[in-house]
Amino acid sequence: MSGAPALATEGRSGGERRKLLLPAVIFLLLALAPLAVHLGMPASWLPLLTRALIFAIAALSLDLILGVGGLVSFGHAAFLGIGAYATGIMITEGRSETLLILPVVLLACAVFGAVTGAVCLRTRGVAFIMITLAFGQMVYFLAQALSAYGGDDGLTLYERSTLLGIDLFASRSSFFYTVLASLAGCYLLVRAIVASRFGRVLRAARENPTRVSVTGFDVDRVRLIAYVLSGMIAGLAGFFLANHTEFVSPAFISWQRSGELIFMTVLGGVGSLHGAIIGAIAYLIAEDALSHLTEHWRVIFGPQIVLFVLFTRGGIVGMLKRAGGGR
Repeated sequence: MSGAPALATEGRSGGERRKLLLPAVIFLLLALAPLAVHLGMPASWLPLLTRALIFAIAALSLDLILGVGGLVSFGHAAFLGIGAYATGIMITEGRSETLLILPVVLLACAVFGAVTGAVCLRTRGVAFIMITLAFGQMVYFLAQALSAYGGDDGLTLYERSTLLGIDLFASRSSFFYTVLASLAGCYLLVRAIVASRFGRVLRAARENPTRVSVTGFDVDRVRLIAYVLSGMIAGLAGFFLANHTEFVSPAFISWQRSGELIFMTVLGGVGSLHGAIIGAIAYLIAEDALSHLTEHWRVIFGPQIVLFVLFTRGGIVGMLKRAGGGR
């Protein structure tokens, strides 16, 4: 009889190792991307992959509340825009030090998430979607009204952030590895949150919030904390996006951008975390490839994404699991 628990424990350990294998392979392949450029891959691919990793951070943050918490936010790009604008404004005002910018970015996103989340989380379903959309559009129109910082035309940045006087973004490779390291850190953080007691409560609340409340947990509080953490991670993506594009625009905050983040998450596989990373990379690479074929690429790209999501269970991660013999 004593052998049965041991076998069960070994089975769980094997399952955990298999779950970690795909994320490990993803990060290993991404780490080799600059080497591939040196070996002949087009140099333009490195900035594209850097942009994809930035959006992967944003998609990962959305997956925390969408895939784990079951909260469909259609205003998540607001956090991306807040992070980008806070970065752009501070750089414009001569404050380019990352150790100054990042606390401001994270604090701004946390405050916005706490205030708006307290309102949004009073609702459920379609009402929640519409209120998050409304708050997102509010930030969008606020950005348009910032005439001192470009208004509707956007804000051009003439320098990038530095860290203790060191230009981390001086070269494409150093920028890429900085974003990749941040993505890996965010992934490990979110994974730890999901695996914790807090994450289990958040996941259970997605299935049956009434039952979770009866057991003594404050579902609204748990969801609000997750919403704020998600917004802060998306704000980090905004910080990188502003430095990458050297331009900040209200377009970063539009509801279309929020829709794209949802598409990325669903495309990769909702709730798998690393699926959000795969989805963001696949989305932006496909978008870039089609845009080089025709100026009407959206007419082709949109239906393809919709059909893929409709007829592919579990997104790209689900396809990979079935290909590997998993369920």
